[in-house]
Amino acid sequence: MTSIVQRHLFGPGPSNPYPEATEGLARPLLGHLDPAFLTIMDETCDRLRVAWGTDNARTLPLSATGSAGMEAAFVNTVHPGDVVVVAVNGLFGQRMCEVASRCGAEVVPVEHTWGTAIDPERVLAAHPSPKIVAAVHAETSTGVRSDIAALGDAVHASTDALLVVDAVTSIGGIELRADDWGIDVGYAGTQKCLGVAPGLAPFTINDRAFARRVERPQSWYLDLGLLGGYVGEAGAKGGGRTYHHTAPVAMISSLHAGLGRILDEGLENVWARHAAAGQALQDGLETMGLELFAEKGSRLPDLTTVRVPDGVDSAAVRRTLLERYDIEIGGGAGEFAASVWRIGLMGPNARPDAVALLLAALAETLGR
Repeated sequence: MTSIVQRHLFGPGPSNPYPEATEGLARPLLGHLDPAFLTIMDETCDRLRVAWGTDNARTLPLSATGSAGMEAAFVNTVHPGDVVVVAVNGLFGQRMCEVASRCGAEVVPVEHTWGTAIDPERVLAAHPSPKIVAAVHAETSTGVRSDIAALGDAVHASTDALLVVDAVTSIGGIELRADDWGIDVGYAGTQKCLGVAPGLAPFTINDRAFARRVERPQSWYLDLGLLGGYVGEAGAKGGGRTYHHTAPVAMISSLHAGLGRILDEGLENVWARHAAAGQALQDGLETMGLELFAEKGSRLPDLTTVRVPDGVDSAAVRRTLLERYDIEIGGGAGEFAASVWRIGLMGPNARPDAVALLLAALAETLGR
């Protein structure tokens, strides 16, 4: 019989779940059209609106991971030949370009140095009349937060473009205000600051973007026009349900419970808790003599990137942390795979004892 292994998940995701989210997974299973489950679904959508900072009727948990949220964002909004400007400052900006191009877009990437925030002026100067501007709020590959509020202001002041935003590593951990910032389409994941297992993609689209959607997108499963008849739109408007697919009822129950935990604490209190934990970790790493990777002023509190010291085997350190302390941290991405560590303090891990444990274990492993 396989033994149960419990890890401290301090990498870029997944994070350890909130206990309430774990309890939600173990609740008695309901049918996906059971009125009791539909009440849970509707409440989950309501709670997601709070987490997103939106009143959008079409705010729902897509039955797939965050990457499917990205697919849904583009497959429903990109018409063949549309110009899509993508701010690229890491791996997930690059992935946006790939997905948009597969949907038939003319992609205009605006490259930024990895470790730096996006520059709204450069993004807007890339094309005079894009149909879509896309950006990552919290770039998981580099630990950088970009100013989506400033980008939204710039996009809507000078173009008629839709603003598509990746909030996978920001939702539930740092300030996120979709309506105030002009986000037309947003997608996220459950496995990071929301403190829920991977498997769902919290998604939101406003009326403006929905009116301009692709009427018959190439993906039947991710067609928001069909999905809206089952969740999100149907629940918000109190309308009848149309069967689309068998929803992952246990995962939605878990998300419902995890969001309830966050809202009970208070969303802004949760943001503050992540900020305090991230600052304590970054201060401790610098006191240890380590160099942070992301530029100062744009560092994420929930995901810290740190340069691997010269002469240190990145993989060996990660292996020692895992085997000796049951601590997982992540390697870097792309060209920084062996020269950067990614350390996440997300969801229930954003707390002082997690910071102390991680710093002590890393200091001992490095002999510092």
